[in-house]
Amino acid sequence: MTPGNNGASTPEDDDPFGYLYADGQANGAQPPSGGGYGYPNSVNRVRAVGERQYGQPQQQTAQYGQYGQPTVPQQGAYGQPNANYAAPETFPGPGGPTGRQQPVPGGGGGRGRGPNTKGLLIGAVAVVAAVVIGIAVAMANGDSDTGDNNQAGNQVSPSTSASASASPSESSTSEAAQELPTIDAKALKLDGGASLASDVEGAQADGGIYVSNLNNQGASVTWTVNGIPSDGTYTVFAHYSTAGEDQSMTLTINGKAFGSKFNLENYAHAEDGDFAKGWTTTYSWPTLTKGTNTISLSCGNGDKCDILLDQMWLKKGQVKK
Repeated sequence: MTPGNNGASTPEDDDPFGYLYADGQANGAQPPSGGGYGYPNSVNRVRAVGERQYGQPQQQTAQYGQYGQPTVPQQGAYGQPNANYAAPETFPGPGGPTGRQQPVPGGGGGRGRGPNTKGLLIGAVAVVAAVVIGIAVAMANGDSDTGDNNQAGNQVSPSTSASASASPSESSTSEAAQELPTIDAKALKLDGGASLASDVEGAQADGGIYVSNLNNQGASVTWTVNGIPSDGTYTVFAHYSTAGEDQSMTLTINGKAFGSKFNLENYAHAEDGDFAKGWTTTYSWPTLTKGTNTISLSCGNGDKCDILLDQMWLKKGQVKK
């Protein structure tokens, strides 16, 4: 290549768009195969913005006028979307929307056009109902469990009040220990003219036998009791019959008179001489010692002793029956 000779081609010949210029055409620039840009009747598949359907076959191509300018689509009525335009985010496929679609202005309700408040309200009511039912079941089970635990506690770990009271076995043992002898009249030691009889009905002793003739000064019955468990106060009971006037005799414990008199009132209110209707019970609270004790009932000076005596018995402590 010599000065003044630029060779077979010039830099503008390297321009792919040189064929668009007059000097390029004069120098033989050729449009690309398949038609050039801007040439009349040339076909180029350029699409309007938003027209491409992602992931779908193309339905139409833009129409172009002269000099590579696409024809302008007709504008629709005011406020209405143009049928030839759709934003890329409204189409499925790559680059499509990933969230909820925005409602079309002026459009009605329906799926995809806003939160379904009715469905949300129903769901909230269902959740609240489930929670209330769960709490009710838990409380019911709780109450039921609390009742079972209380019963188990009474069996395994007694309460303070329960532990303070004696168990059934202990109570039975205690009562058995307090059960003291009972003696019939025929087993008593008789002195001073006292004798046995059975002609008056109502005696509790075996065979209906009782002691009579006690209405004589110096007459007495004596009971020697063995097995007194401990020192203390005991109750001496006597089953007897009297009629008419109240009676009283002397009670002697281990050789010593106890109290003023042993009361033998006519509690049955039997008429004078009707001993069959005068059977009743009386008692006194003397002090006994552990082991063997002697209990005597006698007709002393000034006593009233017109009674029939059929039984005597003991109980520990001061009791009335």
